[in-house]
Amino acid sequence: MVHRPLGNHHVRPDTLLVTSDATKQNVPVAEEADEAGKLAAQERRGELARLAELVGGARHVLFDFDGPICRLFAGRPAPLIAREQVRWLDAQGLGEALTHDERVDADPHSALRSLGLQRPDSDLVIEMERRLTVQELRAVGSAWPTAHADPLIRTWTAVGARLAVTTNNSAEAARRYLESRRLSACFEPHIYGRTQDLRLLKPHPYCLVRALSAMGAAPATALMIGDAPTDLLAARAAGVAFLGYAHNERKAALLREAGARHVVGSLETILSLLRSA
Repeated sequence: MVHRPLGNHHVRPDTLLVTSDATKQNVPVAEEADEAGKLAAQERRGELARLAELVGGARHVLFDFDGPICRLFAGRPAPLIAREQVRWLDAQGLGEALTHDERVDADPHSALRSLGLQRPDSDLVIEMERRLTVQELRAVGSAWPTAHADPLIRTWTAVGARLAVTTNNSAEAARRYLESRRLSACFEPHIYGRTQDLRLLKPHPYCLVRALSAMGAAPATALMIGDAPTDLLAARAAGVAFLGYAHNERKAALLREAGARHVVGSLETILSLLRSA
């Protein structure tokens, strides 16, 4: 409550101004909010510094394909292809080999990976992998480039880093897409994709180890950019640093839950760090 003089009375020296309790409380609350803001800003600066060190120290960069480089199934959604895979398995009388989660998974690799682990030498597995490759090759023409991916790839190449693709997709699909964007020279011949041995799909580090070996790279000099927990696990198994890319909060949460320390929502962050180095 505030005591103020009434009417035209002049304020005398003994006039008392009493600050209300609410006003008193607002001061520390505002100070706490300001302090929290300073801490958040400091944390962001620290994260950017760690990212700059991670990016600046990478002499060899291993890109996952579908996600960090492009949206392969932008024109023909991945869930549609995944459902076709399941229907095809049902028609072969093998639908019961999948769990419920595998049957409804939107990832076209889910059913393929499961069947490949169960029947590694089966002709059906070879045919299923071939059918998925056909779908991926069809998808190349309608794939969308990931924002800032093209300039990031060119900039990393320009500053002397060597690049490779390490993907669970068909290597030929990745090769054709990169040719369509005039990016082949940034990667060739280091494009490593799915083989018929589906036990070697990520999270197995097989394609990462192949890339490192072919480039003569020590794991400590390499960085993988991926958008799935399987990418993170493969990088760990290969002894390679990992940087997660997530175009939405759901994917970011999955990466963090899997243990990713660094996740960006836009490749522009990495591009800016490279250009300012």
